[in-house]
Amino acid sequence: MRYYSTNKTSPTASLKEAVVRGLAPDRGLYMPERITTIPSAFFKHIGEMSLGDIAYVVANTLFGEDIDSSTLKNIVNDTLNFEIPLVKVGNDRYALELFHGPTLAFKDVGARFMARLLGYFNEREGRGTVNVLVATSGDTGSAVANGFLNVEGVKVHVLYPKGKVSKIQEAQFTTLGANITALEVDGTFDDCQALVKSAFMDKELNEAMKLTSANSINVARFLPQMFYYFHAYAQLARAGVNLDNIVVAVPSGNFGNICAGLIAKRMGLPIKRFIAANNRNDVFLEYLLTGSYNPRKSVATIANAMDVGDPSNFARILDLYGNSHEAITADISGCSYDDGQIKATLRSVYDTDGYLLDPHGAVAYRALAEYMRPGEVGVFLETAHPAKFKDTVECIIDRPVEVPAKLAAFMKGEKSTVKMPAQFPAFKKYLMHC
Repeated sequence: MRYYSTNKTSPTASLKEAVVRGLAPDRGLYMPERITTIPSAFFKHIGEMSLGDIAYVVANTLFGEDIDSSTLKNIVNDTLNFEIPLVKVGNDRYALELFHGPTLAFKDVGARFMARLLGYFNEREGRGTVNVLVATSGDTGSAVANGFLNVEGVKVHVLYPKGKVSKIQEAQFTTLGANITALEVDGTFDDCQALVKSAFMDKELNEAMKLTSANSINVARFLPQMFYYFHAYAQLARAGVNLDNIVVAVPSGNFGNICAGLIAKRMGLPIKRFIAANNRNDVFLEYLLTGSYNPRKSVATIANAMDVGDPSNFARILDLYGNSHEAITADISGCSYDDGQIKATLRSVYDTDGYLLDPHGAVAYRALAEYMRPGEVGVFLETAHPAKFKDTVECIIDRPVEVPAKLAAFMKGEKSTVKMPAQFPAFKKYLMHC
């Protein structure tokens, strides 16, 4: 399988090249040149299959031309050694709980898959040290740091906006040491993302060291997120619900997750439509409503992992639909909620159903509550454990939130960071001497 750039001015790349580069030379994002449809027989029997078996079929459809079957099975099984349950919350609404991995966030799957894939390529070809750059607005940094921890031949540099992630999120990538370095950037997530993109475009830097990204701009990070959607469908099939009108609400920040869902739909997964649920950072909603894309500086909210003012994966969505606004709006609708609405939703669901959302899941739940149509079955992605936002959630529900042992362990570590301004020369100097 070859991968092309969304900007279409760079040569196509192999899977290995796309993973190692992260970003194409023309600053575009890599996309697979073919999206193969999975045979319909697979969906007739998907309810009888395990998560690992489902994920292997999907992964083999995507990556089978480039990785032998036994290696790919090992990567899938090692990535998905935890449960992803579907929980009913209210009438015809289900939470897909993606937070049962090592860092209790949905990004564990993509980060672990990429770490093992990059380790495989690195070991097979002896490429020397690869430097992974990752910008985070919250959970990406923790998932990537823990996914790549102690992976031989890989150094990870996590850039995060100072004071704009929760204490628990911060502890998950600033206390690890080993091959993980956290850079505390004096700016926003968009500044962090801009630094990473600038590094990939700097000729001197790329001649001096091997750089790749573990943000959702990397095909090995965003594509495995398709596993969620197939697994949700399988669980709905086992539950005996109507599979003809499934709508999925996705809390959307950098849009890698929903983009993976859209590709899953293109591969044949019978999802009727998607709702891109935004916080106040509603650039994509504006595009849906007007056809005009106007990126702007992100706004801080209590759903901080979605605080993105210029989502990278918008380019992939445009490419997937041939730049057709009409085609995009046929599959995706959108909505936007402020902090007051997010808090009210979180409190209401807890009081009514006894289910504790995190702020990001609350955005997606509210989208279903307001925009589901008669006869539809709704799935919303609950992307992180509410304890990761302990202070915020406790203030909303007026009750203590228990911190799982996995998270409590991180809080015992000693924070270690490198202070970094939001200007590229300082970041380049750091990389050249790290």
